[in-house]
Amino acid sequence: MMITKLAASLLLAAGCAALAAPSYAQPAAFGGPKMLVHGNYCGPGNNAPLPPIDALDAACARHDACTPNGGLPSQACNLRLQREATLISRDPRQPQDVRSMAGLVAASATLIPTDPNARSVPASVSTNATQDAYAPALDRSAPAGLEDDADDSDAD
Repeated sequence: MMITKLAASLLLAAGCAALAAPSYAQPAAFGGPKMLVHGNYCGPGNNAPLPPIDALDAACARHDACTPNGGLPSQACNLRLQREATLISRDPRQPQDVRSMAGLVAASATLIPTDPNARSVPASVSTNATQDAYAPALDRSAPAGLEDDADDSDAD
């Protein structure tokens, strides 16, 4: 619980610093130092070609894959990350720490800068599962209420 609060505070501070000085936020997204907050793909930069470690990391890897190399993601790409992270944050099958981080990623996804003219160009990131990679169980259906998000309260 304390780690989650600390991570949230650090991510919020980093987000405020990025908004206050956007020129400092871009180097990480364009080949600068990685500032991952979870797994191999959540945060600026990534550890490709390492596989995602869990469902949230896989959602972040898909976000990285729909972001053009050296460019900004489309708004649709960010909204997909927000939706997937929201579903993971509500999934009781996920560990509590993953659910908490997924809620933070979902809340932060709309703050990621976008390119209004972005085309969907795959990056050099593979989300295919390898032998030791995270692979979701396909035989379990999602809990009731997770597939259709009827409330639009977090669609802002």
